[in-house]
Amino acid sequence: MRPVRFVALGDSLTEGVGDPVGDGWRGWAALLAGGLAEEPVEFTNLAVSGAQTRDVLERQTPAGLALRPDIVSVLIGVNDTLRCTFDIHAVAARLDQVYAAFTGQGAVLLTACLPDPGAMLGLPGALARPLARRQRAVNTVVHALSDRYGAVHLHAGEGAWLTDRAMWSADRLHPGERGHRQLAVRFHALLAEAGLATGAAPSPEPEFPAPTKAATLWWLVTAGTGWVARRCTDLLPQLLTLAADEMRHRARGTSARLDLRASAAVSAALAALSVAETSEPEVA
Repeated sequence: MRPVRFVALGDSLTEGVGDPVGDGWRGWAALLAGGLAEEPVEFTNLAVSGAQTRDVLERQTPAGLALRPDIVSVLIGVNDTLRCTFDIHAVAARLDQVYAAFTGQGAVLLTACLPDPGAMLGLPGALARPLARRQRAVNTVVHALSDRYGAVHLHAGEGAWLTDRAMWSADRLHPGERGHRQLAVRFHALLAEAGLATGAAPSPEPEFPAPTKAATLWWLVTAGTGWVARRCTDLLPQLLTLAADEMRHRARGTSARLDLRASAAVSAALAALSVAETSEPEVA
């Protein structure tokens, strides 16, 4: 029998940002891989920092399918919410195609709902609420599609771990080593419960000491500053427009309309997928 093949798709979270080992990143997926079986596991990490659902569909999925994985993780969507091009209909359609492609090959699919980036960054309410609304929309889509495709789904967008600073790296968006280990431990528990992980569970305790304050500050003024600058260039103009709309609705007492509009968009996106599925011609 060949070794278990585990392929990880996604963005910087799955790439391992926040969990440095040597000159690169390790992350939750690599930590999980070691506990999937008692024998060595063939693990391939295709995740790329900054990736959106389009990147996963068009670039990572073809490479992943070629590896014919037994288990595939798809954690993606936060970067979509941080772009002025955000479109929940497009996000839903892309995820549907990715999930269908891998489950169609017989792979076990791992998914997760993810934290709200605005809350993690501690943005002011008028700026944070539009991002929270977008992340809720993505999570709702992921929940629905995970159920449709029988995914092993982790509720990572909620829980006490979100407010535990020991779990997070200096940028407040990516887990530190302890946080990555928490994700690996929780995924392993779900897989073991389903009889899909037979190896030892990853340790929840860090292998390396937490970064010093000096190291944290250095990251913030170098790589961290660059990250913020790139996101601001793309998102900030639209985010300010969204914030202005938010404040107008709050002043009028009509904020609920924004939530209803977002919910309607999610429902329409999922309904469109259902219509497309039922309208596909049957193969004789």
